[in-house]
Amino acid sequence: MKQPLSIHIIAALASTLIFTGCANSSNTQKGAGIGAAVGALIGKGTGDNDKSRYVWGAAIGALAGSAIGNYMDKQEAALKSELADTGVQVIRDGEQLRLIIPGELTFASDGTQVQSNFYPVLNDVAIVLAEFEKTKLSIEGHTDSTGSDMYNQDLSMARANSVAAYLSQQNISPDRLQTLGLGESQPIASNASEESRQKNRRVELNIIPVSNS
Repeated sequence: MKQPLSIHIIAALASTLIFTGCANSSNTQKGAGIGAAVGALIGKGTGDNDKSRYVWGAAIGALAGSAIGNYMDKQEAALKSELADTGVQVIRDGEQLRLIIPGELTFASDGTQVQSNFYPVLNDVAIVLAEFEKTKLSIEGHTDSTGSDMYNQDLSMARANSVAAYLSQQNISPDRLQTLGLGESQPIASNASEESRQKNRRVELNIIPVSNS
């Protein structure tokens, strides 16, 4: 969206992308979904490297550089408390938080619908996101190696969009969400067995502070 559009039109487009679970098969950007529309509203859209895909702008209030660490410390503690005994890993990466969710909680083979046993985890995440509003969320979909690269790319994008749709239903604003489809490109297991393939059918959530710098 290179030409200026009204805020209402862009907001409607962002909502449509979330609730239709659209898939983007671009191998260059690895499937930048909701954030591509939201980026036009609140800042620069996603690019094809790790840093640029997290640039949204500061639409919902930014943190001063000196305050980010303390803010993310508190959010990390809240997530670990809410997600205790779920199997979800909360990993600190600099000033960002990464949630790695076990594959058995997320999607069935070839599935894009959020499974019911995934609801409690996402509900807990939504509770913390609602408390810590000066952060944004990158939702990354992943697949196992079954199927073609393009098919898995689209499948992973649909999975990420499904998670975004669910979080939106829990009153997390769409302008805080970006979805990415990474297909089979980042396995965490070998794909040699059903058990290992299940681990690769996953979604990872990256929580990123909004900085005023």
